[in-house]
Amino acid sequence: MIEFKFDTQLLIAGEGLDEDEIFDYITEHFEGDSLLAVGDEDLIKIHFHTNKPWEILEYGQSIGDIYDVVVENMQRQADGLQG
Repeated sequence: MIEFKFDTQLLIAGEGLDEDEIFDYITEHFEGDSLLAVGDEDLIKIHFHTNKPWEILEYGQSIGDIYDVVVENMQRQADGLQG
C-alpha cells in the first residue's frame, strides 16, 4: 500500500515567486512526500506525492496561475491499472 497515492505535478506562473518559500509552505501545511519546488520568480514547477492533490492545486492557484496539471494515481499504477 502506498502512503501517498497521488503524484501531483503542476506549473505555477506568477510574479515574485520564491521556490524556497513555496517549498516551506507546502512542507508545513500539507501531508505528503517527494516534494520538489523548482524554478524562478516567474515560473515554479511542483512535484508532490499526497492524498489530497486538490489542496496543492488550490494553493498553487492562490499564488499564481496553474497549468500543465498532472495527477496520477500511483496506487492504481502499482496494481497494474491505468493511473
